[in-house]
Amino acid sequence: MWGIDMIGPIEPKASNGHKFILVAIDYFTKWVEAASYSVVTRSIVVKFLKRDIICHYGIPAHVITDNDTNLNNKMMTELCEQFQIRHHNSTPYRPQMNGAVEAANKNIKKIIRKMAIGMKCYPTHYMGIGPPCELTPERPLLPSLRTEAVLPIEIEIPSLRVLAEAELEDVEWIQQRHDQLNLIEEKHLTALCHGQLYQRRIKNAFDKKVKPRTFMTRDMVLKKVLPNARDSREKWAPNYEGPYVVKHAFSGGALLLTDAEGHDLKYPVNTNSVKMFFP
Repeated sequence: MWGIDMIGPIEPKASNGHKFILVAIDYFTKWVEAASYSVVTRSIVVKFLKRDIICHYGIPAHVITDNDTNLNNKMMTELCEQFQIRHHNSTPYRPQMNGAVEAANKNIKKIIRKMAIGMKCYPTHYMGIGPPCELTPERPLLPSLRTEAVLPIEIEIPSLRVLAEAELEDVEWIQQRHDQLNLIEEKHLTALCHGQLYQRRIKNAFDKKVKPRTFMTRDMVLKKVLPNARDSREKWAPNYEGPYVVKHAFSGGALLLTDAEGHDLKYPVNTNSVKMFFP
Protein backbone atom coordinates (compact mmCIF):
# COMPACT_ATOMS: atom_id res chain seq x y z
CA MET A 1 0.00 0.00 0.00
CA TRP A 2 1.35 3.40 -1.06
CA GLY A 3 0.35 6.89 0.00
CA ILE A 4 0.79 9.79 -2.44
CA ASP A 5 0.75 13.52 -1.68
CA MET A 6 2.06 16.78 -3.09
CA ILE A 7 4.26 19.49 -1.55
CA GLY A 8 4.13 23.00 -2.92
CA PRO A 9 4.26 25.51 -4.30
CA ILE A 10 7.78 26.06 -2.93
CA GLU A 11 9.00 29.64 -2.93
CA PRO A 12 11.44 30.63 -4.25
CA LYS A 13 11.25 27.98 -6.94
CA ALA A 14 14.27 26.00 -8.14
CA SER A 15 16.53 27.27 -10.92
CA ASN A 16 14.91 24.86 -13.39
CA GLY A 17 11.44 26.19 -12.56
CA HIS A 18 10.36 23.28 -10.40
CA LYS A 19 8.23 24.28 -7.42
CA PHE A 20 6.18 21.14 -6.65
CA ILE A 21 7.26 17.78 -5.22
CA LEU A 22 5.27 14.59 -5.61
CA VAL A 23 5.90 12.28 -2.66
CA ALA A 24 4.98 8.60 -2.35
CA ILE A 25 5.68 6.29 0.60
CA ASP A 26 5.33 2.55 1.03
CA TYR A 27 3.33 2.08 4.23
CA PHE A 28 5.15 -1.14 5.16
CA THR A 29 8.81 -0.41 4.46
CA LYS A 30 8.57 3.41 4.85
CA TRP A 31 10.51 3.74 1.59
CA VAL A 32 10.00 7.19 0.06
CA GLU A 33 9.96 8.12 -3.63
CA ALA A 34 9.88 11.82 -4.59
CA ALA A 35 10.17 13.82 -7.80
CA SER A 36 10.05 17.56 -8.50
CA TYR A 37 7.97 19.24 -11.22
CA SER A 38 7.15 22.75 -12.43
CA VAL A 39 3.45 21.87 -12.47
CA VAL A 40 1.58 18.82 -11.25
CA THR A 41 -1.12 17.90 -13.76
CA ARG A 42 -3.20 14.73 -13.86
CA SER A 43 -0.98 13.24 -16.61
CA ILE A 44 2.16 13.87 -14.52
CA VAL A 45 0.61 12.12 -11.51
CA VAL A 46 -0.31 9.09 -13.64
CA LYS A 47 3.19 9.02 -15.16
CA PHE A 48 4.77 9.25 -11.70
CA LEU A 49 2.67 6.35 -10.38
CA LYS A 50 3.42 4.19 -13.43
CA ARG A 51 7.14 4.99 -13.85
CA ASP A 52 8.36 5.52 -10.26
CA ILE A 53 6.10 3.09 -8.38
CA ILE A 54 4.73 0.33 -10.62
CA CYS A 55 7.84 -0.11 -12.81
CA HIS A 56 10.22 -0.09 -9.82
CA TYR A 57 8.32 -1.90 -7.07
CA GLY A 58 5.46 -3.73 -8.75
CA ILE A 59 1.73 -3.10 -8.72
CA PRO A 60 0.46 -1.91 -5.31
CA ALA A 61 -2.78 -3.33 -3.98
CA HIS A 62 -3.93 0.01 -2.56
CA VAL A 63 -3.13 3.69 -3.17
CA ILE A 64 -4.21 6.46 -0.78
CA THR A 65 -4.40 10.11 -1.87
CA ASP A 66 -6.17 13.26 -0.78
CA ASN A 67 -9.09 14.77 -2.70
CA ASP A 68 -7.22 17.11 -5.07
CA THR A 69 -8.43 16.98 -8.66
CA ASN A 70 -4.97 16.21 -10.04
CA LEU A 71 -4.94 13.06 -7.87
CA ASN A 72 -8.57 12.13 -8.57
CA ASN A 73 -9.57 12.16 -12.21
CA LYS A 74 -10.51 9.96 -15.14
CA MET A 75 -6.89 9.17 -16.07
CA MET A 76 -6.12 8.04 -12.52
CA THR A 77 -9.28 5.92 -12.45
CA GLU A 78 -8.40 4.26 -15.76
CA LEU A 79 -4.86 3.48 -14.56
CA CYS A 80 -6.15 1.92 -11.35
CA GLU A 81 -8.69 -0.15 -13.30
CA GLN A 82 -5.98 -1.28 -15.75
CA PHE A 83 -3.69 -2.57 -12.98
CA GLN A 84 -6.52 -3.50 -10.55
CA ILE A 85 -5.38 -1.00 -7.90
CA ARG A 86 -7.83 0.06 -5.21
CA HIS A 87 -7.76 3.86 -4.94
CA HIS A 88 -8.78 5.35 -1.58
CA ASN A 89 -9.30 9.00 -0.59
CA SER A 90 -8.49 10.43 2.81
CA THR A 91 -11.08 12.47 4.66
CA PRO A 92 -10.81 16.20 3.79
CA TYR A 93 -8.87 18.29 6.35
CA ARG A 94 -7.87 15.12 8.19
CA PRO A 95 -4.11 14.64 7.52
CA GLN A 96 -3.95 11.70 9.96
CA MET A 97 -5.88 9.60 7.42
CA ASN A 98 -2.74 9.57 5.23
CA GLY A 99 -0.31 9.96 8.10
CA ALA A 100 2.75 8.15 6.70
CA VAL A 101 3.11 10.37 3.64
CA GLU A 102 2.37 13.49 5.72
CA ALA A 103 5.24 12.51 8.03
CA ALA A 104 7.51 12.05 4.99
CA ASN A 105 6.46 15.50 3.75
CA LYS A 106 7.48 17.01 7.08
CA ASN A 107 10.95 15.44 6.86
CA ILE A 108 11.40 16.59 3.26
CA LYS A 109 10.48 20.15 4.19
CA LYS A 110 13.05 20.09 7.01
CA ILE A 111 15.73 18.93 4.56
CA ILE A 112 14.78 21.55 1.96
CA ARG A 113 15.10 24.31 4.56
CA LYS A 114 18.69 23.24 5.21
CA MET A 115 19.64 22.84 1.56
CA ALA A 116 19.97 25.22 -1.35
CA ILE A 117 16.52 25.84 -2.80
CA GLY A 118 18.03 26.33 -6.28
CA MET A 119 19.05 22.68 -6.69
CA LYS A 120 17.93 21.04 -9.93
CA CYS A 121 16.40 18.02 -8.28
CA TYR A 122 15.77 16.68 -4.82
CA PRO A 123 18.16 13.87 -3.69
CA THR A 124 15.46 11.26 -3.03
CA HIS A 125 17.89 8.33 -2.73
CA TYR A 126 19.25 9.69 0.55
CA MET A 127 15.94 8.94 2.21
CA GLY A 128 16.57 5.22 2.44
CA ILE A 129 20.05 5.12 3.96
CA GLY A 130 19.34 6.77 7.29
CA PRO A 131 18.97 5.08 10.67
CA PRO A 132 16.24 2.50 11.34
CA CYS A 133 12.79 3.97 11.98
CA GLU A 134 10.63 3.29 15.01
CA LEU A 135 7.95 1.44 13.07
CA THR A 136 10.30 -1.14 11.54
CA PRO A 137 13.66 -2.16 13.04
CA GLU A 138 15.33 -2.10 9.61
CA ARG A 139 16.51 0.68 7.33
CA PRO A 140 13.92 1.30 4.57
CA LEU A 141 16.28 0.15 1.81
CA LEU A 142 16.64 -3.41 3.16
CA PRO A 143 12.99 -4.56 2.97
CA SER A 144 12.41 -2.52 -0.20
CA LEU A 145 15.36 -3.59 -2.37
CA ARG A 146 16.49 -6.66 -0.37
CA THR A 147 19.94 -5.23 0.29
CA GLU A 148 21.70 -2.79 2.60
CA ALA A 149 22.83 0.56 1.24
CA VAL A 150 26.54 1.30 0.81
CA LEU A 151 27.23 4.90 1.76
CA PRO A 152 29.54 7.05 -0.42
CA ILE A 153 31.89 7.50 2.54
CA GLU A 154 32.30 3.70 2.70
CA ILE A 155 33.85 3.80 -0.79
CA GLU A 156 36.28 6.60 0.01
CA ILE A 157 37.19 5.09 3.40
CA PRO A 158 36.43 1.35 3.02
CA SER A 159 34.41 -0.02 5.90
CA LEU A 160 34.76 -3.54 7.29
CA ARG A 161 31.72 -4.68 5.31
CA VAL A 162 33.07 -3.33 2.00
CA LEU A 163 36.50 -4.87 2.61
CA ALA A 164 34.96 -8.24 3.49
CA GLU A 165 32.79 -8.30 0.34
CA ALA A 166 35.73 -7.24 -1.85
CA GLU A 167 37.66 -10.37 -0.82
CA LEU A 168 34.81 -12.75 -1.70
CA GLU A 169 34.98 -14.90 -4.79
CA ASP A 170 32.07 -14.69 -7.25
CA VAL A 171 30.63 -18.00 -6.09
CA GLU A 172 30.82 -16.98 -2.43
CA TRP A 173 29.22 -13.60 -3.15
CA ILE A 174 26.36 -15.24 -5.07
CA GLN A 175 25.79 -17.70 -2.21
CA GLN A 176 25.79 -14.84 0.31
CA ARG A 177 23.24 -12.99 -1.81
CA HIS A 178 21.02 -16.09 -1.99
CA ASP A 179 21.19 -16.38 1.81
CA GLN A 180 20.08 -12.75 2.14
CA LEU A 181 17.13 -13.31 -0.16
CA ASN A 182 16.12 -16.49 1.69
CA LEU A 183 16.00 -14.56 4.97
CA ILE A 184 14.08 -11.57 3.60
CA GLU A 185 10.65 -13.09 4.33
CA GLU A 186 11.65 -13.63 7.95
CA LYS A 187 12.81 -10.00 8.13
CA HIS A 188 9.48 -8.89 6.63
CA LEU A 189 7.57 -10.85 9.27
CA THR A 190 9.75 -9.43 12.06
CA ALA A 191 9.21 -5.90 10.75
CA LEU A 192 5.45 -6.48 10.51
CA CYS A 193 5.21 -7.70 14.12
CA HIS A 194 7.43 -4.85 15.32
CA GLY A 195 5.30 -2.31 13.46
CA GLN A 196 2.03 -3.66 14.89
CA LEU A 197 3.39 -3.54 18.44
CA TYR A 198 4.68 -0.01 17.91
CA GLN A 199 1.35 1.21 16.50
CA ARG A 200 -0.54 -0.41 19.38
CA ARG A 201 1.76 1.29 21.89
CA ILE A 202 1.26 4.69 20.24
CA LYS A 203 -2.51 4.15 20.04
CA ASN A 204 -2.76 3.28 23.74
CA ALA A 205 -0.76 6.38 24.69
CA PHE A 206 -2.92 8.59 22.48
CA ASP A 207 -6.23 7.07 23.63
CA LYS A 208 -5.46 7.96 27.25
CA LYS A 209 -5.71 11.66 26.33
CA VAL A 210 -8.78 11.40 24.09
CA LYS A 211 -12.33 11.87 25.25
CA PRO A 212 -14.47 9.54 23.11
CA ARG A 213 -17.24 11.10 21.03
CA THR A 214 -19.79 8.76 19.51
CA PHE A 215 -22.50 9.51 16.98
CA MET A 216 -25.35 7.26 15.96
CA THR A 217 -27.35 6.99 12.76
CA ARG A 218 -30.07 9.71 12.54
CA ASP A 219 -28.27 11.98 15.01
CA MET A 220 -28.48 15.66 14.10
CA VAL A 221 -25.13 17.45 13.94
CA LEU A 222 -23.56 20.74 12.93
CA LYS A 223 -20.56 20.62 10.59
CA LYS A 224 -17.55 22.91 10.99
CA VAL A 225 -17.10 25.36 8.12
CA LEU A 226 -13.83 24.40 6.43
CA PRO A 227 -11.13 27.07 5.87
CA ASN A 228 -11.52 27.10 2.07
CA ALA A 229 -15.23 27.88 2.20
CA ARG A 230 -15.59 31.38 0.73
CA ASP A 231 -18.06 33.65 2.49
CA SER A 232 -18.52 37.38 1.88
CA ARG A 233 -19.01 37.87 5.61
CA GLU A 234 -15.42 36.64 6.28
CA LYS A 235 -14.73 36.90 10.02
CA TRP A 236 -18.44 37.42 10.75
CA ALA A 237 -19.36 34.14 9.07
CA PRO A 238 -20.61 31.29 11.33
CA ASN A 239 -18.17 28.61 12.40
CA TYR A 240 -20.67 25.78 11.88
CA GLU A 241 -23.34 25.03 9.30
CA GLY A 242 -26.29 22.68 9.23
CA PRO A 243 -27.99 20.88 10.76
CA TYR A 244 -27.18 17.61 9.03
CA VAL A 245 -28.34 14.08 9.72
CA VAL A 246 -25.87 11.22 10.23
CA LYS A 247 -26.61 8.66 7.53
CA HIS A 248 -23.89 6.22 8.53
CA ALA A 249 -21.24 6.21 11.26
CA PHE A 250 -18.06 4.22 10.61
CA SER A 251 -15.97 2.66 13.36
CA GLY A 252 -12.91 4.73 12.40
CA GLY A 253 -14.64 8.03 13.17
CA ALA A 254 -15.85 8.99 9.68
CA LEU A 255 -19.46 10.09 9.18
CA LEU A 256 -21.68 10.19 6.09
CA LEU A 257 -24.05 13.15 6.34
CA THR A 258 -27.22 14.23 4.54
CA ASP A 259 -28.69 17.71 4.46
CA ALA A 260 -32.24 18.74 5.30
CA GLU A 261 -33.40 17.93 1.75
CA GLY A 262 -32.01 14.40 1.89
CA HIS A 263 -28.99 15.01 -0.36
CA ASP A 264 -25.81 13.19 0.65
CA LEU A 265 -22.64 15.22 1.12
CA LYS A 266 -19.97 14.39 -1.46
CA TYR A 267 -17.26 13.46 1.06
CA PRO A 268 -17.38 11.92 4.55
CA VAL A 269 -16.33 14.05 7.51
CA ASN A 270 -14.51 13.16 10.70
CA THR A 271 -16.13 13.37 14.11
CA ASN A 272 -13.61 16.11 15.01
CA SER A 273 -15.36 18.39 12.48
CA VAL A 274 -18.92 18.04 13.85
CA LYS A 275 -20.78 18.63 17.08
CA MET A 276 -24.19 17.52 18.29
CA PHE A 277 -27.18 19.68 17.35
CA PHE A 278 -30.00 20.07 19.84
CA PRO A 279 -33.15 21.54 18.22
